[in-house]
Amino acid sequence: MASKVLFAPMAYSRYEASQTLPEKFVRLLNSTDLAEKVKGKTVAIKMHVGDGVNYSTIPPVFVRKLVDFIKNNNGDCFITDHYVYKRNPEMRGYTESNLGCPFLDNCGYFGKYYYTKEVEFKTFRHVDIAGLIHDADMMIDLSHVKGHGSCGYGGACKNIAMGCVTDRTRRELHGLEGGLVWSKEKCTYCKKCLESCNHHANSFSEEGRNGDYTVDYHNCTLCQHCVKVCPVQAITLDSHNYTDFQMGMAICTKTVLDTFEPGNVYYINFLISITAICDCWGLTTPALVPDIGIMASDDIVAVERASLDAIKIENLIPVGVPEGWELTGEGHLFQQLHGKDPYIQLEALEKVGLGSQEYELITVK
Repeated sequence: MASKVLFAPMAYSRYEASQTLPEKFVRLLNSTDLAEKVKGKTVAIKMHVGDGVNYSTIPPVFVRKLVDFIKNNNGDCFITDHYVYKRNPEMRGYTESNLGCPFLDNCGYFGKYYYTKEVEFKTFRHVDIAGLIHDADMMIDLSHVKGHGSCGYGGACKNIAMGCVTDRTRRELHGLEGGLVWSKEKCTYCKKCLESCNHHANSFSEEGRNGDYTVDYHNCTLCQHCVKVCPVQAITLDSHNYTDFQMGMAICTKTVLDTFEPGNVYYINFLISITAICDCWGLTTPALVPDIGIMASDDIVAVERASLDAIKIENLIPVGVPEGWELTGEGHLFQQLHGKDPYIQLEALEKVGLGSQEYELITVK
């Protein structure tokens, strides 16, 4: 049976507040069974807070609507992400006074509060579940949909697999793709790789062209920002198994979700400001396609599939693609950008039993 996916569309018919997306979001929430589910529970709202000069994360007005909905239905809640205190979320309007509830680091201030679940998938061994995620009664996976250089696509799955765990888990996941290899012959020592590293994990052993590129793998999460920004491809991966990485993401997601009793996780995908790269880059590029709306479901696979299906190459806004880049012409828009089929992620999620790609789209007007 097809899973139900609620859809609040961006399109409007009249100049009035009721036609705007925030008000449609309220009607979407009222169309779910969340009012009963949140009652008497502590709800973790997992979202990405962005970084740097990023301005394309979920606008605070929507987050406040969700917080008010939970509280009005006798639930308690907090908003959480990793590295909250390092990312200056207040620059994007994410403060307790604006949002109406605490904003907390999911692994604690020092990043040391987590529960380890052991898994066995090739070199992937540890799912360190963030302590505050683990301890919550319920989770709402509040995701901003965009492209992603490693995943091909960043939505509900990425928000959990990369956002509800420790650096060790993220490093093991990215390690399924391969390790970093540096070519001294190609390198121009422009240092773009150093500037792009969110973890200060790379450096040159000395100034000038005689230095060697070094990586501190204790801090490195193998996010590949350095790989993607290098203008001469001096940093590459020694292997690249995209399928293994996607299966690792699915296993990680399932391990986190198994923390909760059945029915205590809900997924909300925002299809606005749909950019080429993840919010973790600390910057915002122009949108790839016009804003679409909001999708929600209790089936993570169905809501991801519906979100991907709604993002069409026919609606491409050319300025969203970097100047000089040419799309491959093959597959989904995100595949043409990043060379990775985003639907493989959904196949992996199906294989581990997290839902179905068959869905029924129900429009909330």
